[in-house]
Amino acid sequence: MSGHAYTENQLVEQPAIGLFAELGWQTVSAMEETFGESGTLGRETKSETALTGRLRDAIRRLNTALSPEGADAAVNAAIEELTRDRSAMSLEAANREIYRLLKEGVAVSMPDRERGSRKTERLRVVDTLQASGR
Repeated sequence: MSGHAYTENQLVEQPAIGLFAELGWQTVSAMEETFGESGTLGRETKSETALTGRLRDAIRRLNTALSPEGADAAVNAAIEELTRDRSAMSLEAANREIYRLLKEGVAVSMPDRERGSRKTERLRVVDTLQASGR
């Protein structure tokens, strides 16, 4: 690490980490990350950009009303939609789409026990009550 005070680490990263910690977020340094299921972040390789294990846990926690028979497939579908390749899209369109998914939730198809067919549900991926300070 550079001893110079004007680095991205000192001017951007450390203040952001401090802010997240103040907001109650768990932070971790991944400078010396180990890979694998029991690794630092649970990623197999550094090319994995989404922490799918943590994402899966958060989606389940935020959507407790999911029926057990459709929960696994619905959560997997939400993760697939959130992490799908958007590199062919313009940056603006990709960002707009991800923002919408985070704000409104991810629409997934699930079994409808009452009607014996399928229904569309929106799975939350952000705790909007906590994010708004409530």
